[in-house]
Amino acid sequence: MRQLYSALLYLLTPYIIVRLILRGRKAPAYLERWSERFGFYQQPQPQNVIWFHTVSVGEAEAAFPLIDAVADAYPEQEILVTTTTPTGSERVKAFLGHRVNHVYLPYDTLGAMRRFYKQFKPKIGVILETEIWPNMLYRARRRGVPTLMVNARLSEKSAERYARVASFSKSVLNSITHVCAQTQTAANRFEKLGLAAERISVLGNIKFDIDMPVSLKEQAETIRRDRFQQRPSWIASSTHEGEDKQVLAAFLTVKKKFPTSMLVLVPRHPERFDDVAKLCEQRGLSVTRRSENKSGKMTSDVFLLDSMGELKLYYATVDIAFVGGSLVPTGGHNMLEPASLAVPVLFGPHVFNFVEISDHLLHCNAAVCVNNHDELAKEIISLLERSDVRSERGSAGFQFVEKNRGAVKAVAQKIDELLGSTS
Repeated sequence: MRQLYSALLYLLTPYIIVRLILRGRKAPAYLERWSERFGFYQQPQPQNVIWFHTVSVGEAEAAFPLIDAVADAYPEQEILVTTTTPTGSERVKAFLGHRVNHVYLPYDTLGAMRRFYKQFKPKIGVILETEIWPNMLYRARRRGVPTLMVNARLSEKSAERYARVASFSKSVLNSITHVCAQTQTAANRFEKLGLAAERISVLGNIKFDIDMPVSLKEQAETIRRDRFQQRPSWIASSTHEGEDKQVLAAFLTVKKKFPTSMLVLVPRHPERFDDVAKLCEQRGLSVTRRSENKSGKMTSDVFLLDSMGELKLYYATVDIAFVGGSLVPTGGHNMLEPASLAVPVLFGPHVFNFVEISDHLLHCNAAVCVNNHDELAKEIISLLERSDVRSERGSAGFQFVEKNRGAVKAVAQKIDELLGSTS
């Protein structure tokens, strides 16, 4: 079965190249560093690395506290972080560039993975969430490289898909040395697919261990006071195509009730910044872009956050946070960042990547689920009218995050344990 999978990947290579070219039209970074995507590396690279693999921005940022903890514990050790997207690459270099090396993880062909392992000779592979690539894991097992799946989650739908090829799935999963599941539910699903119970631990979700700089709230307060002039404000973060229209429709309704209100709009992908700015203007809304770097008072309707790495700061400047990827069937994004800043949270119905977190936030009255732009507008208006409700929900979210911290320390101990077993 794995040979068939590998053959199919080779057959799909021309399609993969075309897809990179098409994506490169809007995001030129996809046209660069192709050799890395096929396991060829130009300059000398470190070897005997501790290797972390994250997919894109969300997984990378969640892993930063863990990577920092491991780097502190092994100061002489070379650390490699791989991603698959340019935005993930950019964020890793910006935040961890002084501490780690970065390359793209190659496509999961036998040849590319063989070259990757030969080049870097990792001591361990720490894989974030559910990056289950058969040849990546097979090659690690063949080379005796322990692999640790961290923050592992497995939705019901994904488990059902894996169950359709049960024998292959069991073989792939048993190439993993150990799985650190977010929840007992996820652990049970991995076990049901054939992973031995003794190779699974429930260590929680490292996304709760959010690193908030001490100065962040002070910076946010300065922006809110001097630039945003204490205007009623809300943020729509990590929005996807088809979602921005709904957010702007809600904002136009909110403005009827709160004419001076403002929206901080944060599209998920940089290649969409220009299109979203045009969409705002087509709706008759004035726009200020973060990239314009204006330091004066912000009088426009929409503040377009077209930068990377500043989302936490701007969560702290607003009254309410709507977390996107949830009014369209994308699966949602991290709701814990605004919750950790005591900002009340809203999200849409499509949160299948964050089922447990969203359920807990709803249960503790820290969040509300809205099904469409009308419900979004209604909830925003209600919260802007009631500062006491905003405060109660924000406090509930903050307490929920604080209560669930600690996974980073537990996972770092597991990494240390596996590294000890290979030395």
